[in-house]
Amino acid sequence: MCGDCGCSPGLVQGYQGHNHLSHPPADQPDQQDQTRPNLDVSETSLRHLEIKANLLGQNDRLAAQNRLLFRQQGWLVLNILSAPGSGKTALIERLSQNRSNRWQIGVIVGDLATDNDAKRLDNAGATAIQITTGTACHLEASMVSKALSQLPAAPWDLLVIENVGNLVCPSAFDLGEQMRVVVMSVTEGEDKPQKYPTMFKSAQVVIINKTDIAEAVEWQRDRAIANLQQIAPQATIFEVSARTGAGMEDWYAYLDRCIQDLRLQLHPPKNSQLLQIGGLPSN
Repeated sequence: MCGDCGCSPGLVQGYQGHNHLSHPPADQPDQQDQTRPNLDVSETSLRHLEIKANLLGQNDRLAAQNRLLFRQQGWLVLNILSAPGSGKTALIERLSQNRSNRWQIGVIVGDLATDNDAKRLDNAGATAIQITTGTACHLEASMVSKALSQLPAAPWDLLVIENVGNLVCPSAFDLGEQMRVVVMSVTEGEDKPQKYPTMFKSAQVVIINKTDIAEAVEWQRDRAIANLQQIAPQATIFEVSARTGAGMEDWYAYLDRCIQDLRLQLHPPKNSQLLQIGGLPSN
């Protein structure tokens, strides 16, 4: 993980915690201890929290600007989050293959390194641009804003932001999206929502992926759904297989309703009452 959001283990205001491999032999003095700064833990913690609050405050302001732009353009914007290996790239790939003939789909991909996923999604029919974060374990609103300036101008129906694979830090960073989608796979365990409640509590949608191998990995569906409903009762749940396509039509139909709902919000019919059909906020 990274030091940008204070999640780096042992990193406190530029002081890197020691590693057990760096201890000197018992018959030698601990030179590191002699030079280690005498930090007041409470003061350091307060400074750490202040810096983190400033970082999040700045991010929220930029996210608000992104959100205004997305709304003005009429784009439905998803922030898709998951642990590494849950299959979120495969989900976007399947969506692009099946819906790029009906929707204009743009994708912003976040990874620590390589542009492999962006190339893969381009080949699937989307227009994709890669954000390479280096050591940062999450995307931020400023990164998305910069990527937008490099994304070809188009009347996007759907803009998908594929966040860095991580179920911790990305939950704290608003990117300006209308919908936060958390993906979990049947290989990760039924208690994933309980282990990472902050992420799941922030989701409007939870997608359970890799259902085609659920029986092979002895997936306990009822237990998983109960855990999700306990931790994230607000979330709409879809059970799919990106590999086989099972369950994906329900997901597409939901997105289509949301796209239509957004258009109705922007251009309501005259002399008729606006019906909110897709679950998007009306303001």
